[in-house]
Amino acid sequence: MGTQLGDNRMEKRSKSLTVVIPAYNEAAALPITLPAVLEYCKARHWKLIVVNDGSSDNSAEILAEFEDQPRLKVIHHKVNRGYGGALKTGLMAVETDFAISFDADGQHNLSDIDRLFNEILGQDADMVVGSRIRSKYSHWYREFGKWIIRRVAGMMMPMPLRDLNSGFKLYRTSLVQQYIPLCPDSMAFSDVITLIFLNQRCKVIELPIEVHPRGSGSSKISTRTAFETILEILNIVMLLAPLRIFLPASVMCFLVGVGWGIPFVISGRGISVGSMLAIVTALILFTLGLVSEQLSHLRKEIYIKPRK
Repeated sequence: MGTQLGDNRMEKRSKSLTVVIPAYNEAAALPITLPAVLEYCKARHWKLIVVNDGSSDNSAEILAEFEDQPRLKVIHHKVNRGYGGALKTGLMAVETDFAISFDADGQHNLSDIDRLFNEILGQDADMVVGSRIRSKYSHWYREFGKWIIRRVAGMMMPMPLRDLNSGFKLYRTSLVQQYIPLCPDSMAFSDVITLIFLNQRCKVIELPIEVHPRGSGSSKISTRTAFETILEILNIVMLLAPLRIFLPASVMCFLVGVGWGIPFVISGRGISVGSMLAIVTALILFTLGLVSEQLSHLRKEIYIKPRK
């Protein structure tokens, strides 16, 4: 009786995860990655969702060979919507308690899914980030770009994570589906969704993972991606906490104005026009910050429900 009860609990636990794979022009990787992921999910009674993001190669034909699998759901975009757009579609289709995003390029270990899943259950967390801290295959240029993005994000809000833009994340489904409308369709999705979870005081933890070099195909990340990501970070901070942008700018202008004007006052030359301009600019920025903060609260009431 006890064994049967334990089996039932394991069955219920194992059915509560869905693996979501966004795929764009991954015809070379899918025949290798997909069968392995599918067998892994079958053994654990998990579900698998693959989103073909308007691929121009024969990814659709390859996926059609697997569409009869009962635990697999394939969704096709007529046009390319971007990495974030594909993840949005996949995550909104999830019906289990938890969902994990998994890249189609074969760089991640399947065994790490279990590690992240056990961690989110054991820690009662809302998100677990698979951190590529020990990655030995990333080019220094990409690592430098990630460092810049992390520094920019860290200036905007507290940043306890080392790998903000990792695409290997496990989410509590109810929360990620609630926050998805605030996220972009671009590669910046991974960064922005994490910042939203952090801003909403969700429990986000990080777990080191191993990654492998891409076996086939080419990366979709470029210098343009980094600039777009920084802009999207600024956009989401303006939505969630605009004073974090306006207040430092206001304080800086005020200090510059005071520092510029004090020597003029001490020497008896009156008040500097430049000093007054800087101080007035500081007041304007502070006022704009307060107004933006009020608008932010109104917008968050529309998109973000209070957590119970």
